[in-house]
Amino acid sequence: MKTLHLSAQNQNDIEQAKSLLASGELVAIPTETVYGLAADATNPEAVKKIFAAKGRPANHPLIVHIGQVQQLSDWATEIPEEAYTIANAFWPGPVTLLLKKSPQANSVVTGGLETIGVRMPAHDVFNELLSSGLAVAAPSANPYKKLSPTSASHVLNSLGGHIAAVLDGGDCAHGLESTIVDLTQRPFRILRAGPISAAQLSRTLGEEVCSPQAHNVAVPGNVTSHYQPNTSVKLVDIDHLPEVKGEVALLHYSPLPTDLNVRTMKMADNVAQYAHDLYRALDDADQWHCDEIWVETPPRSDEWVAVHDRLGRAQSKL
Repeated sequence: MKTLHLSAQNQNDIEQAKSLLASGELVAIPTETVYGLAADATNPEAVKKIFAAKGRPANHPLIVHIGQVQQLSDWATEIPEEAYTIANAFWPGPVTLLLKKSPQANSVVTGGLETIGVRMPAHDVFNELLSSGLAVAAPSANPYKKLSPTSASHVLNSLGGHIAAVLDGGDCAHGLESTIVDLTQRPFRILRAGPISAAQLSRTLGEEVCSPQAHNVAVPGNVTSHYQPNTSVKLVDIDHLPEVKGEVALLHYSPLPTDLNVRTMKMADNVAQYAHDLYRALDDADQWHCDEIWVETPPRSDEWVAVHDRLGRAQSKL
């Protein structure tokens, strides 16, 4: 299969992307978080192609992306008022609501579960695709457990030849996947850390939303080994670095010892820019074909929770 490289700056290309989705094909499209691998969420056969292209187990649920808040009731039921409070505060934006699924939500999308994740992305191109009332299932546009792509070129490098097209809308703004908040039971809790924090959600709702903790709920991005480059990843302390054996790439934000014999890549020391750059930096370091990628351990503050979550999964051997 030849994967078309379409431009989000070209209206004809956008229309072609719409036609491909309508005909049951897969199109990688930009969001404000990462590139998503989209299929018409109402077409089970199209959605099945997502699992085949990614090599993703069929019991791993997908997130449905909608263009209007009113569509929430098409996909979810028993929707608490707090869902609309969050939507009004943060949509379009990088927060996914986990709710009880409606009868319309087919089991292919939900991985056979009785819950469904829904969000409204904050990206002009994506929203234009959804403007006609279309809803798409769209996990990250990468092979299962590998790095999520934040550029069209990354998508083409990993899924080229396996999907119909990628719609190039430039680099993604956030660089990490959306926050997933479980609204099916109280207290509400975050199941996947992302750009919207528990503190922000708690302030919005006027009640505590629990911070991310280890859990076994099946949601996107919750497998132990995930977001991984091909090269082994290790978190390190700059002041107590391991002995260098072989070729090593080091992602760091602190000053380095002058006699260090490794390939280095400077990272930002603020969380927003660091998160934006993380997957691309790991992908770039992967191209160096070193024996290991070392990553300086980021600060241990609440705002870095999502970064720590992704790096913890990136270095996992399970």
